[in-house]
Amino acid sequence: MSLYRCLKHRIALVSALLVLSLCLAMPFAHAQEQQRIDDTLEVMEAFNQEALAQQEAYEVKDEVKHKILFYMGIALLLLLCSTAYLGVSMVVFNKEVFVPHMISAGLTVTLGIAHAVTAIVWFFPF
Repeated sequence: MSLYRCLKHRIALVSALLVLSLCLAMPFAHAQEQQRIDDTLEVMEAFNQEALAQQEAYEVKDEVKHKILFYMGIALLLLLCSTAYLGVSMVVFNKEVFVPHMISAGLTVTLGIAHAVTAIVWFFPF
């Protein structure tokens, strides 16, 4: 056999052994990667459960939300009635209550907007 032919057989043998070793190593590498992914998922699941528990602790129940909106509505009606009273007093009875009327109107509008935004944030889309 010539040296060239012998070298050619050795290169083919080494190449075949290299391919075979890579083929045998791939399932082990894949299994190790899968194990790392599973470990990562377990760690993330523990953090997610803890975050959900903290979120549930701070979450306001619907009954409390309804009470808050009810009290805001009562305050809104009182402010609306006082604004109307001051406006009627100013027009019908010629009282000088323009500044209190405007303050009451401003508070009424502000509370009305806050009431609407709170209701939409808490209860939309029902």
